[in-house]
Amino acid sequence: MKKVNIKLLILSLAIPLVVGGVAALIIRNHLGIYDDLNLPSFAPPYYVFGIVWGILYVLMGISFYLALRDKNCDNEIIILFAVQLFFNFCWPIAFFNFKLFWFSFVWLLVLMCLVVWLTIKYFRINRIAGWLQIPYIAWLIFASVLNLVIAIMN
Repeated sequence: MKKVNIKLLILSLAIPLVVGGVAALIIRNHLGIYDDLNLPSFAPPYYVFGIVWGILYVLMGISFYLALRDKNCDNEIIILFAVQLFFNFCWPIAFFNFKLFWFSFVWLLVLMCLVVWLTIKYFRINRIAGWLQIPYIAWLIFASVLNLVIAIMN
């Protein structure tokens, strides 16, 4: 068993948490639109999103850490991680700040493809890193369906 590299673990956790935190700050004054939308019956209250994303950002960071410390980690993993995090960062801004519901839906589909690709790469070098991404993919599927229905209803 490898020794835990505390500095790398903290950095790996901090990156997605900070990116998510900055996105939350940018959208905080626009969250009220969620209550003004026509929502499907399966739409959770808006506060659920913060809880779920917090958990997902931690899982994202742990997966990234596990990949980075593996000798088979390549630049593609680092680039994919950064690109999916950029797409993740931009989605709530497009959805909440600009109310671009159809654009946001397509953006989520691209994000989902990036995360699936990254997850496959993780599985190839560290199975735990791959498995930790399954909740993220599941949430993106749910979020995509919710986004699509909101786009249709509004």
